[in-house]
Amino acid sequence: MISNRLKEKLEDFARSDRHFTVLTGSGISVESNIPTFRGTEGYWRVGSQAYRPHQIATHKMFLENPDDVWAWYLHRRGVCRKARPNPGHLALVEMERLFPDRFTLITQNIDGLHLRAGNSPQHVFEIHGNVFYMRCDRGCSHTVYPIPDEIPDKAKGEAVNDRDRRLLRCPSCGNPTRPHVLWFDESYNEEHYHYVSALKMSTQTGLLLVVGTSGSTNLPVLIAQKVARRFGLIVDVNIRENPFSRMAVSSHGGFVQETCTVALPAVLKILADAVRNRG
Repeated sequence: MISNRLKEKLEDFARSDRHFTVLTGSGISVESNIPTFRGTEGYWRVGSQAYRPHQIATHKMFLENPDDVWAWYLHRRGVCRKARPNPGHLALVEMERLFPDRFTLITQNIDGLHLRAGNSPQHVFEIHGNVFYMRCDRGCSHTVYPIPDEIPDKAKGEAVNDRDRRLLRCPSCGNPTRPHVLWFDESYNEEHYHYVSALKMSTQTGLLLVVGTSGSTNLPVLIAQKVARRFGLIVDVNIRENPFSRMAVSSHGGFVQETCTVALPAVLKILADAVRNRG
């Protein structure tokens, strides 16, 4: 699964003092039974019209139909709440413990599973937000708030009610809140999505471990390109070839074509053994 050549490169990294960055996408969450919402699970009905995620997950749709968008995200919150961290998530927690002073996890996933697994909030950049949080839609501050537990998760097709609307108000100014997620018609920023910090981290990265992402959004691609230009080691874990796997191979890294739950514990063992035997 992991070639001897790649194993040696991982061991060399573990014996260095360079920074370790992990970039995760939906592939690791799928292995915790969270659907990608690109199939039938992704459809959401507003009145007589069925919408796809890229249509409903927009600020434009939120301004036009805030109740329907909130209902969809409260449904997604319920799906994410039922999921549990898998062995891939747990392996990443152990990797952070191996390299506590030089580890960053950048995730596109909004399910919060990395934090629930045990990765440290100060080492995790949730560049697309977190489905369990909300913030003021009028932007009275950059503060994000947990969505109140009193608001139940929604079954598919279930609407928000007056009590939900009262609770979905900004604690600071009383105006409506929005889900703390990056929508398709919005851009990355530093305040909510760590844009500058993520790019800066890529310039310090000696090993970039890309996990379960296809390269469909621009910030992850920019991060990988910056690492490649600085001759960092890129390792891609995915069940199928993708832009990151090609970038990894062309930059003398490696592609591990395997599930996250199998590959990440194997990578962890290589790194842990190298640290144990260092010196």
